[in-house]
Amino acid sequence: MDAAPNPLDSPRDQAVSLCFFRFSRLRDRVWAFGQMGLARRPLRRLPGVGFVKLMGAGTGEGFTPIPDTGAVAILATWPDLDSARAQVEGAAVFRRYRDRAADAFTLYLNPIAARGLWSGAAPFRPGAPAPGPVAALTRATVRPRALLRFWARAPAISRRIGADPNVLFKAGIGELPWVQQVTFSIWPDAAAMAGFARAEGPHAAAIRAVRDGGWFAEELYARFTVLAHSGSWGGVDPLTPNRPAAAPALVAE
Repeated sequence: MDAAPNPLDSPRDQAVSLCFFRFSRLRDRVWAFGQMGLARRPLRRLPGVGFVKLMGAGTGEGFTPIPDTGAVAILATWPDLDSARAQVEGAAVFRRYRDRAADAFTLYLNPIAARGLWSGAAPFRPGAPAPGPVAALTRATVRPRALLRFWARAPAISRRIGADPNVLFKAGIGELPWVQQVTFSIWPDAAAMAGFARAEGPHAAAIRAVRDGGWFAEELYARFTVLAHSGSWGGVDPLTPNRPAAAPALVAE
């Protein structure tokens, strides 16, 4: 019998979905916490899904050592944009999150650069850049000996990103509090993102400290083109805040 095809082997452009959900009621927060274990198997069984991660979030500027018990994020890779939309907008596991969430914001991304590993895998298959906003994702496993030094620098970086007028959206998410962390931000174009990354300040100083001290046991850096988005965060569409938020189009199963 032939082996089942791997969705990451498709010649079409890979798509990445990144869904953010915020829960306001206590019973919904308790439900979301339980789903950190219960939703993993249904997510991994979705048709076409490749790499998938269910993560928590940080408070304040988004990337802080204090977890936000009311927010979660789900990242998944798909063989193409149509497959991503069909599952994220139609699968029961995603619909249950949307039905309970006070805010639900979904991004569809196309990888354009990737370097490093995430849980021992290289999940993103870069394609050609396209016009439009760009997103940056950094994921790292922080060595235990470096935790205090890493988190001493993180708040200053978050404040610097938050004060940059070019940042359209930012979030701090992760799989394991304090140890396995992800920073995610969206910029109007590659030039704005590169300008922040190269500027002297807490971000540049932290990068040098990470390199000199070997703070990370594993790291991954990826860049994406934003293909599409839907929903709201904080009651607005983060990428077009002056327009009404676009609701996801639900697909009946």
